[in-house]
Amino acid sequence: MEKQEMISVDHVSIKFNLSSEKFDSFKEYVIKSIKGQVSIEPFWALKDVSFKVYKGEALGLIGLNGSGKSTMLKTIAGVLKPTEGSVAVRGTVAPLIELGAGFDMDLTARENVFLNGALLGYSRAEMNGHYNDIVEFSELQNFMEVPVKNFSSGMVSRLAFAIATIGIPDILIVDEVLSVGDFQFQEKCMKRIRAMMDQGTTMLFVSHSIEQVQQICNKIVWLEHGHLKRFGDAEEICEEYKRS
Repeated sequence: MEKQEMISVDHVSIKFNLSSEKFDSFKEYVIKSIKGQVSIEPFWALKDVSFKVYKGEALGLIGLNGSGKSTMLKTIAGVLKPTEGSVAVRGTVAPLIELGAGFDMDLTARENVFLNGALLGYSRAEMNGHYNDIVEFSELQNFMEVPVKNFSSGMVSRLAFAIATIGIPDILIVDEVLSVGDFQFQEKCMKRIRAMMDQGTTMLFVSHSIEQVQQICNKIVWLEHGHLKRFGDAEEICEEYKRS
């Protein structure tokens, strides 16, 4: 049986234009920009990266800080557009990249459940059906009528994760979100992620813990200064990465 291609990254490059000098204030930057006195230098966050991911695979992205991991995930999620090349994604995508980014901090946790549900494409009726599961999973039963601005970062992450994982997406993108909260809640999140994978969800995973990547993933993309250094078997590449 032919494997189903879920993600195709084809010669993707992403360029950011960065100022080569520092400014004492935003006002100074604006004035110099208008006068054409700001020197801009191109920075390639990704350069000519290509790989494919098939249904049911768990792909880990590894590399040092600044290697392009998060940029790559945001490109696949549709948050960033490639400067060169193309990304093709098949199916529904649940991006767990910046948990709580869609929250209105002045609204209560209950109100944010429905707001975020709408942003994810769920109707109010569907969110009513998921509401109790979200509350139970996040363990925030006593805080649902409290404005989210009064939450700790861990509480925000719990709620955001519970909302983002209510369905079974075709593709799950996880970027460092399992580093929040206590160990027991991290294990709870991992159990839910594995349940999704058991049902055929394809996963892209970034973590500072190479052991966690090795435990979860069967394929690896190793990025170095925005370039693809290695792509292939997780066990082999993770061991090489540890030795580097």
